[in-house]
Amino acid sequence: MTPELDVVTDPSFIDNLGERDMDELRAVRSRCQALENSLSYVRRLIQGRVDIVGGEIQRRRDGGDAGNTSELIGRLPDILSEGSRVAGGPGSVRPPHSLEPDPEVTAQLEAKLDSIIATDDLGNVSTISEEALANGLTQLNQLEDEVSDSRRSLHNIIDTVQAEVTRRYTTGEATIDGLLSS
Repeated sequence: MTPELDVVTDPSFIDNLGERDMDELRAVRSRCQALENSLSYVRRLIQGRVDIVGGEIQRRRDGGDAGNTSELIGRLPDILSEGSRVAGGPGSVRPPHSLEPDPEVTAQLEAKLDSIIATDDLGNVSTISEEALANGLTQLNQLEDEVSDSRRSLHNIIDTVQAEVTRRYTTGEATIDGLLSS
């Protein structure tokens, strides 16, 4: 998906966790959390575009004029709030430890998103052909699936690293005193 994500999601990235020191474990966890924040942010951008494009496709199917943007704009609050994907979806919400995304990864993914349907095109979505809308919707859904898969991979890595940190505190290999003195 991006070079950074490819490195982090490679299984060898978390090889030998038991041999790494606590600072390195925390750094790995923080790196993964920043990437997950980037993916979460971009995923929501994708979902917004899916909702808008899908709303326009449905509006046309319901007999709406293909060139009438005001109809779509009037429905945006409903379109963007209908079926909010955040509530209740499996693995959809994981409270962040930090809200700082990785700016490079975010920029790379936003560029990929803009190559499908750019932000500027959303303002003129009623002028896009039905075929281009359908194609765009398919590509947006595929990108959302890729981002969601990457998020799940990162969640697994974060959980694995956290389990190692927890194990060390539970067994006494790491102590709160050690944390406070570093």
